[in-house]
Amino acid sequence: MSSLISAVAWVRRGVAQQHPTKYVLDDQELDRVSKLARIELEDARMELERAHKAALEMGQGLEVEDEGGDEAEGEGEGDGEVKEGVDGDEDWEDEDDDDAMDVDSAPKKKKGKAAKGVDDLSEYKLDDYDEEETDTGGLFSNIKGLTYYKDNEEDPYITLKDDPEDDERQELEILPTDNLLVVAKTEDEISQLEIFVYDESEENLYTHHDLMLPSFPLCLEWLDYPPVSSSSNTPAPTNAFGNYIAVGTLDPEIEIWSLDTVEAMYPATVLGRPDKTKAHVPVALGTGKKKKKKVQHRAKDASCHVDAVLGLSWNRNQRNLLASASADRTVKLWDLSRHPLGAEGTGEGGGALRSFDVHKDKVQAVQWNASEPSVLLTGSYDRTVRTFDSRAPGTCVGAVVGSDVEALRWDPWEAYGFYVTLENGLVLNYDARTLPSNLETPSPARFTLSAHDGAASSIDVNPHIKGCIVTGGTDKLVKVWNITEEEENGKRSVSLVTSRDLGVGKVFSTQWSPDDPLTLAAAGSKAKLQLWDLGTNQGTRKVFHSKLKAAGKMLREKEAKEGHGGIIGVADDGEESEDEED
Repeated sequence: MSSLISAVAWVRRGVAQQHPTKYVLDDQELDRVSKLARIELEDARMELERAHKAALEMGQGLEVEDEGGDEAEGEGEGDGEVKEGVDGDEDWEDEDDDDAMDVDSAPKKKKGKAAKGVDDLSEYKLDDYDEEETDTGGLFSNIKGLTYYKDNEEDPYITLKDDPEDDERQELEILPTDNLLVVAKTEDEISQLEIFVYDESEENLYTHHDLMLPSFPLCLEWLDYPPVSSSSNTPAPTNAFGNYIAVGTLDPEIEIWSLDTVEAMYPATVLGRPDKTKAHVPVALGTGKKKKKKVQHRAKDASCHVDAVLGLSWNRNQRNLLASASADRTVKLWDLSRHPLGAEGTGEGGGALRSFDVHKDKVQAVQWNASEPSVLLTGSYDRTVRTFDSRAPGTCVGAVVGSDVEALRWDPWEAYGFYVTLENGLVLNYDARTLPSNLETPSPARFTLSAHDGAASSIDVNPHIKGCIVTGGTDKLVKVWNITEEEENGKRSVSLVTSRDLGVGKVFSTQWSPDDPLTLAAAGSKAKLQLWDLGTNQGTRKVFHSKLKAAGKMLREKEAKEGHGGIIGVADDGEESEDEED
């Protein structure tokens, strides 16, 4: 499996805890994990301890040998033979050894017991070595009068004692002016969430901590609603707000992790886990088995997904609702205020709140409408987009787009407008009010943009600047566009503001910052995260100056540091690696 970053999510400033908590593996946590995973308590204990040990070994850079230990046993036997040859009275030197080191003016050793008395060391007086008196003069003549202590803690003259816990607390500290970025990364067949801290004032991006995942991550969605069955390590705050990330993977389940807990071994909750017979305990590595081509679709289940989760969307108005799109051709609605296992963990009343069958093929993307809290927008491999009210899905409207849907976004500046990106590189803009309920009726887009050579794999609409979007494609380019509406005829004109290869390979995710109007994040097939500060570009500032002023945003003058041109990445540790060919 190649190394790549499949998704990126921003966390706005001031949301994360300033001092994250450490994961505690106690009896209460073991009981929670056993119920959530629907396994026995002892199995949960063994799995968590094994995962914890593996994480520690990986953190220390240790190499884990294959089970069976054939290599280790072989080394042990070899060591035993060498010892026996040295300690015994038999010949141990090979005169014909070509690899032996040559030493000038060294007498040749004899074989057997006679070799023991050849070298006379009496002239060195080694028996009286410790009794020799030191010279009374010199720099260290009075060293016996000095008092020393084992460490600084015992020294009464050192008032500022070393506190390792305080040092670690400062290293993990997240300031209110810092952004978090969550990255879904797979490298060397190991999947994980990497949490980065970005200090915009210092243009500093660094890794804060990471969380191991059991399967390949496909999508991310940040939410602030504490789900029921949260870990005892991260109790829900009194104001019912938190800092969580939902992860959709190749497994038909949705894991929700707390970003305020470091070294966590298990998510705060898991949505969509079926009955006990289908349950499994997450492991760090995959099975290594090749998947066979499916002959027919899996049987649908109204309570849970039965295939990979491809898209997630959190409802910012109804904060307890989460929508998911899956390769099982369904869209499901989850209530985070309900226990994932049903009433009192019995399994009754658990699972998805609603299930929608509005597509005939894999559903690639889903998003809630920010202005209409009950309206969903979905895109599928059946080459259609659908928008419908979740309370009455039978009255949905849509459009045929002519190619597989890669990504979609509602326009936050228009309650009825949305964008769709396609596998053929096109970006379409629609007005939901003009879409027909019958897909056989033509539904032309308001405008069509030929954005990329290859798939237009990602899109995001700037929440600070009206008519500013960013797209990323498999042609390795990130492009920023300016969309203006003419007052006379209402037509829209689209112009390319800037385009750049950020060195992330094929672009799989592009996201605008929730706090800085001209900063975006991009990642892709080279497993590399890059931030692009467009405020350092004079041409970009000139294009969006009037729009920023109309939105009440003040953009301070920035100068790109020499050598990076507004590109901010994780500072390397001096080790350079050659980029592999895609």
